[in-house]
Amino acid sequence: MKITVVGAGAVGATCADNIARKELAEELILLDIREGFAEGKAIDIMQTSALLGFDTKVKGVTNDYAATAGSGVVVITSGLPRKPGMTREELIGTNAGIVKSVTENILKHSPDTIIIVVSNPMDTMNYLTLKSSGLPKNKILGMGGALDSSRFKYYLSVELGCSPADLNAVVIGGHGDTTMIPLIKHATWNSVPVTQLLTQEQQDRVVSSTMVGGATLTKLIGTSAWYAPGAGTMSMVESIVRDEKKLISCGVALDGEYGQKDISLVVPVVIGKNGWEKIVNFKLSDEEQAAFNKSADAVRNMNQVLYDSKVL
Repeated sequence: MKITVVGAGAVGATCADNIARKELAEELILLDIREGFAEGKAIDIMQTSALLGFDTKVKGVTNDYAATAGSGVVVITSGLPRKPGMTREELIGTNAGIVKSVTENILKHSPDTIIIVVSNPMDTMNYLTLKSSGLPKNKILGMGGALDSSRFKYYLSVELGCSPADLNAVVIGGHGDTTMIPLIKHATWNSVPVTQLLTQEQQDRVVSSTMVGGATLTKLIGTSAWYAPGAGTMSMVESIVRDEKKLISCGVALDGEYGQKDISLVVPVVIGKNGWEKIVNFKLSDEEQAAFNKSADAVRNMNQVLYDSKVL
């Protein structure tokens, strides 16, 4: 299979590196608009192949979408981070144009591909891709929930003193500091509810730490994270390529599930060779459902910018 990663920045390059190490593709195309940038990243990754023992061929290209032809999966990381003084509307407007253009160019050469959207604001960019691509909804997935759920497991593991791999914990809602919902009451440690093992103070600390996980890292390192986002994206690609049927929280189009329609939000889904194959409906409490509805309202307000700015 051929896989394309659009955007060779920190997240895109880390994602490509993880995909290559896992040998999820025979060929991986890394594309960027900056002259020589993707080429350099690709050569750097390829120079690890003899040391790490992988055979995936990684090729970097500058804005050459013809090189992406026949990609089974495409990851879109393109877009600008929010800068000081930039409004949410400006960020959406700028990144919407980029993501829409990338999608159009990708589909000219890979009309049946599966697209994973990483670009922020993810929920709105995923919605834009859903509305503008013409692809079946199961072929459009937003990455944010995989990342947020991994952060949730990390903070739980710190409080429990256990391996994150032994935890089942998911985040739903929007991919944002105020819109995500870590489902603490549904989280388990090898089938034991974590609410039986943690005090209310610990539970609250885990939830709040998860919700500001991205902002915490930005404050510490001065930029957005890349290792966990790259790994989260790779995990979704792996479940598609190997038809693993893994249950992963990610952004998908809702049509009545969780009480919402005409929106992309993070929910648990089964991911296989066809993209996302089934939405898993958790039985939410009244409080959790109210939080999900509030999250949906906030995301709809962001989506409206797409219409107001005539992108859609």
